Amino acid sequence: MATKLVIVESPTKARKIAGYLGAGFEVEASVGHIRDLPQPSELPAEMKKGPFGKFAVDVENGFEPYYEVYADKKAKVRELKKLLKDADELYLATDEDREGEAIAWHLIQELKPKVPVRRMVFHEITKEAILRALENTRDLDTDLVDAQETRRILDRLYGYEVSPVLWRKVRQGLSAGRVQSVATRLVVERERERMAFVTASYWDVTGSFAPTAGDDAGVVFSARLSGIGGERVATGRDFDDRGRLKVRTGVVHCSQAVAQAVVTGLDGADFAVRSLETKPYTRKPAAPFTTSTLQQEASRKLRMNARATMRTAQSLYENGYITYMRTDSPALSAEAIDAARRQAAELYGSEFVPGTPRLYQSKSAGAQEAHEAIRPAGDSFRTPAQVARELSGDQFRLYELIWKRTVASQMADAKGSTASVRLGAVLSAAAGDLAGKDAIFSASGTVITFRGFLAAYEEGTDTEDSPEARAATPKDARLPRMAQGDGLDARDLTADGHSTTPPARYTEASLVKALEELGIGRPSTYAATISTIQDRGYVRTSGQAMIPTWLAFAVTKLLEDHFGSLVDYRFTAEMEQDLDEIAEGRRARGAWLEEFYFGDREAAAGSDAVGTLATSGLKGLVDGLGEIDPVAVNSVELGEGLRLRVGRYGPYVEDLSAPVAEGATPQRASVPDDLAPDELTVEKARELLAAGGDDGRSLGVDPVSGHEIVAKAGRYGPYVTEVLPEPVLDEGLSAAAKKRALAALPKPRTGSLFKDMDLATITLDDALKLLSLPRVVGVDPADGVEITAQNGRYGPYLKKGTDSRTIASESMLLTVTLEEALAIYAEPKRRGARGAAQPPLRELGDDPTSGKPIVVKDGRFGAYVTDGETNRTLPRDVTPETITPERAIELLAEKRAAGPAKKRTTTRKAPAKKAPAKKAPAKK
Repeated sequence: MATKLVIVESPTKARKIAGYLGAGFEVEASVGHIRDLPQPSELPAEMKKGPFGKFAVDVENGFEPYYEVYADKKAKVRELKKLLKDADELYLATDEDREGEAIAWHLIQELKPKVPVRRMVFHEITKEAILRALENTRDLDTDLVDAQETRRILDRLYGYEVSPVLWRKVRQGLSAGRVQSVATRLVVERERERMAFVTASYWDVTGSFAPTAGDDAGVVFSARLSGIGGERVATGRDFDDRGRLKVRTGVVHCSQAVAQAVVTGLDGADFAVRSLETKPYTRKPAAPFTTSTLQQEASRKLRMNARATMRTAQSLYENGYITYMRTDSPALSAEAIDAARRQAAELYGSEFVPGTPRLYQSKSAGAQEAHEAIRPAGDSFRTPAQVARELSGDQFRLYELIWKRTVASQMADAKGSTASVRLGAVLSAAAGDLAGKDAIFSASGTVITFRGFLAAYEEGTDTEDSPEARAATPKDARLPRMAQGDGLDARDLTADGHSTTPPARYTEASLVKALEELGIGRPSTYAATISTIQDRGYVRTSGQAMIPTWLAFAVTKLLEDHFGSLVDYRFTAEMEQDLDEIAEGRRARGAWLEEFYFGDREAAAGSDAVGTLATSGLKGLVDGLGEIDPVAVNSVELGEGLRLRVGRYGPYVEDLSAPVAEGATPQRASVPDDLAPDELTVEKARELLAAGGDDGRSLGVDPVSGHEIVAKAGRYGPYVTEVLPEPVLDEGLSAAAKKRALAALPKPRTGSLFKDMDLATITLDDALKLLSLPRVVGVDPADGVEITAQNGRYGPYLKKGTDSRTIASESMLLTVTLEEALAIYAEPKRRGARGAAQPPLRELGDDPTSGKPIVVKDGRFGAYVTDGETNRTLPRDVTPETITPERAIELLAEKRAAGPAKKRTTTRKAPAKKAPAKKAPAKK
């Protein structure tokens, strides 16, 4: 019987498709890519000194790449070759994007099929879609392959040329990348704006008002002061980042004195309606999801990061619930439009569906319009209720979000009306210099009379408090009926002070939005890009906010100063457009790579623009770098002679304003890891230095040991320690012997400060008490076992042999008596790592999946997060103090997705058998 071999990427996809194709088809998974560019160190020995030796790409001969099958895929390739021998046709059913096309091409190159090869493409894994794809195969798109291979080679050249510069001038092990470096720069630039921001204060006046006559007499509404004497009152948006008014004329800065004068001058004033305007309100639904908008909305509404969103969407796609999740296009197929309109009419009523279908187009010039938007799979959609038993947790929440967005996109506009009223009164003599001026208050309200698509879905915004967010989401509030000239009763006039706020830090959602708007990278790669800059230590998160590290400042500064084009937003976007042109067959891969790496040699001849990427190319740019001052690259000036340095062991501040002896280093102090760059002001830097810097603040001498005691600010918090005398070693010792001798020397005693202690005020007496820990409380007379009081990683406790019990506070470590300790041990032992009932280390709110409270606990193997059903040990880079609710939700979601841990089975060895008699070797 003839067999057709179908190759897809994932086993899940393979199982699903095999069920639809039935007999006569063998469906197998390649499990992603089968080969790639190897590390140059892993090249065959004969190739290491040849043209492929530096990049595994021959840059002198058309940028020919050298590929190797992954070591862990060699068995898979052998298996596929074996299956192909028995097949009469080969169907390559990898994803229909550039990466999927490249996987198919690599399979052809490695399998070398001698049977007909057909490219089978589909956007969803349903029986109808698979059978349609089987009937409508095509040839491999070599232009798409060229675009993907160009991207891969480009990233190899970029990383291997630029990263070594970072290793030499900043720190070993760092990496540079075409998109990750630009993403890092965006986050750093936002932090620079926050550091330069100057707060401005302004005041306003609010009050409650009610008509004095008419049908709505006495109905109260709120209004805010908007003008004085014909000039508009300034709001936060009227100030620039330096705290100055952007517009000098026609705008009045309302200070506290002015606001108080207005309140005083309006006491008992006669208010009247000056103008009233009503206009219709209409709002259209958002377009169906693209990869980018899905990542943004999942971050806003579900608190899922980009990586978790894409992982969950991949699973939904492979199991036939949604269409392909890597797409730039918001367009829906005719079948999908019909399905959404039918479902909206069935669930909400025919009046909620417009007369004609809504059609959407991408705003991105390089969008891959051949792909559909992300939507529920099939020609008729399953509602969230219909899949509730099959999906749970993040999968269900993400499916529900996609379903709502898709159905809402084909529903009618939301309609209503917006009313705006201006009311005012004349300020009395009690207002001082403002007497006789008109004070104008404004209020508005929107009433939704027909919810339309809002019945199904409402799009979120990145900053709920922004004017944009308020405009996009009007309050369903009604103003009382009034007419121009109507009198108003004023009450509760209040002056309120405000301060302008610096630009908000990027969240994953707003960073994805910024990258897409700038045309940088592909939405399908954003999740990996964001994960990379976090894993490399360039960005950390606090809640939803993305905070750059000082390491990111150093890397960005080096790239801006010496590789400006590579982190230029417009240039990076143009590179993406060039790759699109290669995908469309309008540019040649080799010529483009030649120009990128070697530059435009003809334009460079006789040009003054030597040393630019356009003329010299990446190679010329790296070769012509010249000297780079690592001190300048790794420094950020704070002002007043203070600067921050990015050192080998972390950031620190140093004072260059104070005189130092020749050959000595300036006073220095480590910067805590949890201190955001915009919080390191001159005042904060001086505070760190005043605490003693890296040498610490001397508290005095221990009268018992005679050693100096110092208080220090460490990367992990303040502590006290003793200064031991410098050891004197025999000069004749070898290096290994010296190392052993130093290891055998006594270590200085150290002790972390209690939470209620301050580094600036701690005394020698306090320090000696801390250094006395662990403290012997006494001996239990019943069994003669010693009881000690100790401060552990997660709090204070008593220890008697192997029996530990938590105590209430750190101060009890110094005061608890033997009698109190015996009373604690006399209580029944409860379950827990230390015997006593352990209170949670932290409470983090409710888990959106289980609905149960999330807490951090101290367990046998360290701290872990749990909702009572799922437990997850905290990663090494996360502590109970720094974990955020969002990170906790993500960790629990990852643990659920991974499923129960596989039980380890132990096989007992059989008793050793007696060895048989040796046979003589067989003759050849």
